[in-house]
Amino acid sequence: KQGKTPVVVKDGAGFYVNRILAPYMNEAASLIMAGEPIDHIDKALLNFGFPVGPVKLLDEVGIDVGTKIIPILMDAFGERFNAPSAFDKVLADDRKGKKNKKGFYDYSGKKPGKAVDESIYPLLGISPSKSRSESEISERCVLMMLNEAARCLDEGVIRSARDGDIGAIFGIGFPPFLGGPFRYMDQLGVAKVVERLNYYADKVDAKFKPATVLETMAAENATFY
Repeated sequence: KQGKTPVVVKDGAGFYVNRILAPYMNEAASLIMAGEPIDHIDKALLNFGFPVGPVKLLDEVGIDVGTKIIPILMDAFGERFNAPSAFDKVLADDRKGKKNKKGFYDYSGKKPGKAVDESIYPLLGISPSKSRSESEISERCVLMMLNEAARCLDEGVIRSARDGDIGAIFGIGFPPFLGGPFRYMDQLGVAKVVERLNYYADKVDAKFKPATVLETMAAENATFY
């Protein structure tokens, strides 16, 4: 026994896990470019229940590897997968993350990877300051993931909400106590998810526009389970 849980996914750009992870990571990068401190963003998602924050995750995976999927997803699905300029600037500075000891975090000294590499901010042309609450940061990143998960189910990329929940929990560390993206949307109420997506689509960026399937479900008061 390998101790692995298989999830059947339909072939397609990004499959399932990368497709829901990319918008979540992109939103974290958008927040960096908007001036939020990197450790503030990561702490917000840790406190939400993820085992590691999105920026730290990118350093761990390798910034080059983690961003390689973006152009593929953009070719397949268009502008909503467009990544903020942060990634290009970081890669151009030969920052690949933990593996070459240069990333968003500082890998020198006694506690490598503990503190943010402050030289990242001038590189990105920003001076960081906390202007958003942890709850807004985590909500924005997670909503982008939920919206894409709903599209994946609607397109048949995954066979069921249950498969989508298992894939997200085991594949990317979605907080297990929330049951996975679909179980979590049921808990919140799909209408509430749509309301929050519309709020950010209006206030922040049109990329938050809710997936059609979510709007339909909200109108019908439907659930995933």
